[in-house]
Formats: sequence, structure tokens, C-alpha cells
Amino acid sequence: MEAPLLHLALVGTPNSGKTSLFNALTGSRQKVANYPGVTVERKEGFFVTPLGRQVSVVDLPGTYSLRGRSPDEEITRDFVLGKASGERMPDLVLCVADSTNLRLTIRLLLELKRTGRPLILVLNMFDIASRRGITVDVARLAKELGVPVVTSIAVRKGGTAELLKLTDEIPAKVSPEAENKWRALSVSELRATQREADRIIADCVSLPSRPDTWTARIDALVLHPVGGLLVLALILFVMFQAVFAWAQPLMELLNSGFDALGEFVHDTLPAGLLQSFLQNGVISGVGSVIVFLPQIIIIFLFILLLEDFGYMARAAFLMDRIMGGAGLHGRAFIPLLSSFACAIPGIMATRVIDNKRDRLTTILIAPLMTCSARIPVYTLIISAFIPAKEVWGFINLQGLVMFGLYATGIISALLVSFLIKFFMLRDYAPAPFMLELPDYKMPRLKSIAIGIFTRARMFLQRAGTTIFSMMVLIWFLASFPQPPAGATEPAIDFSLAAIMGKALAPLLAPVGFNWQIAVALIPGMAAREVAVAALGTVYAIEGGKEAAEQIGQVLATKWSLATALSLLAWYIFAPQCASTLAVIRRETGSWTWMAVTFAYMLVLAYAASLVTYNVAVALGAG
Repeated sequence: MEAPLLHLALVGTPNSGKTSLFNALTGSRQKVANYPGVTVERKEGFFVTPLGRQVSVVDLPGTYSLRGRSPDEEITRDFVLGKASGERMPDLVLCVADSTNLRLTIRLLLELKRTGRPLILVLNMFDIASRRGITVDVARLAKELGVPVVTSIAVRKGGTAELLKLTDEIPAKVSPEAENKWRALSVSELRATQREADRIIADCVSLPSRPDTWTARIDALVLHPVGGLLVLALILFVMFQAVFAWAQPLMELLNSGFDALGEFVHDTLPAGLLQSFLQNGVISGVGSVIVFLPQIIIIFLFILLLEDFGYMARAAFLMDRIMGGAGLHGRAFIPLLSSFACAIPGIMATRVIDNKRDRLTTILIAPLMTCSARIPVYTLIISAFIPAKEVWGFINLQGLVMFGLYATGIISALLVSFLIKFFMLRDYAPAPFMLELPDYKMPRLKSIAIGIFTRARMFLQRAGTTIFSMMVLIWFLASFPQPPAGATEPAIDFSLAAIMGKALAPLLAPVGFNWQIAVALIPGMAAREVAVAALGTVYAIEGGKEAAEQIGQVLATKWSLATALSLLAWYIFAPQCASTLAVIRRETGSWTWMAVTFAYMLVLAYAASLVTYNVAVALGAG
């Protein structure tokens, strides 16, 4: 009879290599979603043991404790205890530890033992510990802890063989489920548990007489008050140069493909609504967003590499002094840097901040950080109005402008944080910043590839769902009603989109926006990149085949430079993302803070666009 599906759960502290182990076990056989009712990411994968046993494994959120002080800790605790909504209790919990730094994981394992669930301790990165002269008496450690212990090297082919073998032997190796004696520990009990963990480590682990110095040597540079900031600025600068320099060939290839597809539809189908829908609504709309996929991939590539290498925590320490002056805790840098990819995971990442006021301030300013959803808007405008030339022989001017937009977002976030501190939290001083720095390690290409693939797939899924549905709506609004017989004006001038856009135009005229931009801003609330697709559809319907193929060139002839700069300023600040606002509502538990965020960002966007447009006009760019 075939053995039933075995359900495993991975538990571990951040930077323990838990995700690398998950990727090594499951490869591409994994799926990403959210836990019911919360925005915490849920990752589940599947693998087959050497003897053919089917196994499902869930990568639980990283945690230092089961106390439930954040949604991540609550999910991990409830999942282990079998109380998570819609989730099955795991047959076995794998507690993953960084073999070079066992202190916090052993304490976590002692907490997990109180739950009564069957446990195995997985000593990950065991090869790195050995190279550094760290000796772990595995047998003695297993005896002291009272649970099986297995070593793993998730980044090496065959490095999980011992774990896979043990998985086949689980019924004979793992103690049966014991009584659940877990309860939230007090601070004094946690300290006592840590002392017990330290005793066990002292008995079972031998440290080298001469510790590894490479980490200290690198930290001497990247944590230097001046040199470290230069390194951080250089990393960000290279990242945005790469967004244009590396992505351009692939973007041109994708753009040519969509142009050819649009031309095929135009030449094959008879003129009419079906041709217009496919060419102007689907191809020009959705295609105008998909072409930015290479740039999205590059942004995530840099972020994933920095996380795997161990640099993110250093950057947080480095920025603590600067951010502290603006009323931010140093730990806020990690969520803010995560917001470069998307504001939503950045806001969710604020759960690492214990203090409620620190976390609220970070949530309020996270949307100001330039996210990947703004890249299509920025790139479309920059490519249309900024020449693609080299400055000083090696710096791409378009990349320099993109870097400036990101820097403006960072500076704006710090200034808003300073104002919040001055007017709302004047008597509040952030707690001292304490964070365990992981050792540097070479990123694993397979994990990076899986991470990029997952995020690219999510981007394309959104293009095929949210953006596609918005483009159907925009195409309909821009195509109906049909112009009356004998009309000489463009057909779109008689459409519902034109009626709505022209109604909003007087409000936006002071900042240089025309009615087409007004139309694009409305569906752009669903997702910022939808604005690009909306512009592509509106101008394609208005201008015909040529406009459908070359939206950037159309904008360069339809808009002034002052209007283009004004729209860039608008998107630095505007709350153009309903999903982000919804997450703010959920994370703060308050409609008020969501409304405050929307209002202050809208005011900043309008003011910034107003100043930018009028200054540009005064300088002759109108």
C-alpha cells in the first residue's frame, strides 16, 4: 500500500538558510500564495524521497520566538500547533539552524519542544562551519536536545542527501507526539531558556582559536560611516544603470515582437471593433507593460543577491544613524529597501520592528520609496524625453535620471519621517538598534533563479489579470459611444473616456496634465503600471496603427518636456496603488491611517507637480 503524503514544516530564524533548503528540496515544484485573511506570504513545495515517498513542505515565516508578537510569529506558532485556519497540522517540524551561529535557533527549538510536535534539528551551512574551524558534536547535541539532528548543505548538489534519507526513516527515528505544554514565555523565562541554550552549545560546539576574519575585513569597509555610505550609493547607482544598460536589448526585442504582432492583427483582420480591441486594447495596452519585464527582473536580481550575500543587515546598521535623526529605527531600513521591489512586501516587512510607533512611521513612509511598479512609468517617460547618451564616457544619462528619482523618494521619505517625529512624536526616542549580522556567504544561483522566476511569474500574472481587465475597460470607454455620422474629429473625442478625462482636465491643467493623462490616472489606481497600458490604449485608438507601435515617440510629440517632468514628479509621491492602501489598512488596523497616507501623498504629488511644471515652463521647457 502506498505511504500517505508526509507533511513537513520548516521553522527557523531569519538568515538561517531556511529558504535555500526549501528551494533545494522542492526546486520549481513550489507555489506562492498568502495565508487566509493576512498578507503574509505562504510557500509550499513538494519533493520525493529516495524511496519514492511523497512529501509536502511549507516554508514558515522566519521567527526568533513563538510568542506571537507579529503576524509572522503568530502564523508559525499556530501552524505548528495545528490552529492555523485551513491548514493541516504538520507530521514533522524541521527546525533549520545556521551551523555557524546556533545560539538563537537552539533557544527557538527549546520553545518548539514544548509544543509536543515531532522535531528534527537541521544543521544547515555545515560546510561553512567546518571551514571556519567550528566543530559540532552532532551525537551529543542530539542527546542534549532529545531530538534527532541532521546536517545539511543546501547550496551544494547532494547536500540534502542525509536529510532525505532520514525523511524515509522518520517513523523509526522520530519520537511520537508528546503533550502540548507550550505557553507564551515571560521575559525572565525567555532569558532562562537562552541560558539553557548557551549551556548546550558550550557542551556540544567548539569554536576555533582564530576566528574567520573575512567578515570583519569586509565589515570594516561596508560599515564605515563614510566609506559604507559610498559603497551603498555605488551599489544603488550600478543597479539603476543596469536597469537601462542591461535591459535595453531584451526590451527592444519584446517591443519588436509586440509591434509585429500588432501589425499582423492590423493586416489580417478587417477594420472594426475586433481589430481595435486586439491591437489597441490587448497588444498596445498589456504589451506596453510586459516589455518592462527585463527591468523588473534586474531590480529583483540585485535585491535577492544582496539579501543572500548578507549585505542587507549591514545596510540597516549603516543607515541607523541617519534614519535615527529622522525619527526612524534602524531596523526600518530593511522594509524600506524591500519597498524598492514593491511597497506591499515592504510594509509587511515592518513586522520586524517591535515598537508600534516605529512601525507606524515606517508604514506611513514606505509608499514613498520608488517601487518596481513605477519603473514602467519612469522608463516610458525617460526613454521618450531623455536622450540615451553617455555622460563622462561611462554613465548612462537615463540611468542617472532613474537613480535621481529613487534618491528623491528616499530623501522624501526621510523628510516626511522627520516631520512626523517633530509634530507627532516629539518626545519619543527610538530604542537602541540591535540586530544580529549574518556571515557573508556566496549567493546560490539556483535560489536566485527560483526567486526571480517566481516574481517574474507574479508580474506576468498581474499583467494577464489586473492589467488586462483594466485594458478591456479602458478600451471600451475609449471606443464607445461611436462618433456620429459625418464627424471629422478623432473618434475617441466622442467616447466616455474623453468625456471623463475632459471633466477632470481643469483640475489637472495647473500641473500640465491633459485629458489623456487624466484618463490614465484613474485605472492606474489599481496598479501604477496600468497607467502606461492606459496611455498606450488611448493614444493607439486616437492615432491608429503608428501610435499603437511607437507610444514613446507619440508622447514626445504630444507632450511638452514640462508635462513629462511634472508626471515624473507626480509618480514619486502619488498614492497610485489601491493594493498598497489596502495593506496599510490591514497592517495598521485603521481606516484613519490609510486615509492619512492617501491624503498626504496626494497633496505632495500635486504640489510637487505644480512646482515642477511651472519651473520647467519658466525655464523654457513648456
